[in-house]
Amino acid sequence: MTPQREGIAAAVLALVLDQLSKNVLLYGFHFRDLGPAARIGVTAFLDLVMVWNRGVSYGLLPADGFVATAALTIFSLAAVVGLSWWLKGAERRLLGLGLGLVIGGALGNVIDRLIYGAVADFFHFHAFGRDWYVFNVADAAITVGVVMLLLDAFLRPEEARSDREPVIRK
Repeated sequence: MTPQREGIAAAVLALVLDQLSKNVLLYGFHFRDLGPAARIGVTAFLDLVMVWNRGVSYGLLPADGFVATAALTIFSLAAVVGLSWWLKGAERRLLGLGLGLVIGGALGNVIDRLIYGAVADFFHFHAFGRDWYVFNVADAAITVGVVMLLLDAFLRPEEARSDREPVIRK
């Protein structure tokens, strides 16, 4: 399978898993009706909670109101277009998979913004007196995708690096 096809498959998988998990939690467990008080302890270190994130990752740049939400949505869609263009030329598996995960995750969160005006987050990890941010499958896909992109950038084969090295002429 080509890196492009693997990237598309990763995007579709991330998007489907994200939307499926959100629909199960919002409507199957009725988290949407329970609001911020909803909390289900899954393990000693994981709770399912209901948080509506109006900003980008980790609640940064909160988008209160229609204009700010629309701006975040347009920015996310522009990023998806740019990443898709990059995926079109991907020649390495790690690059294709990383781009696909970021694309799928971004689209999952865009769908939330379009339907609800905010992104539904549920997974809350905590241990040893520490709390981590509440996130969803899309956020996890984006994070893993970015790590894969960084690994690809640092672990490329030598022949790919030599094409970019400056030519020193005497």
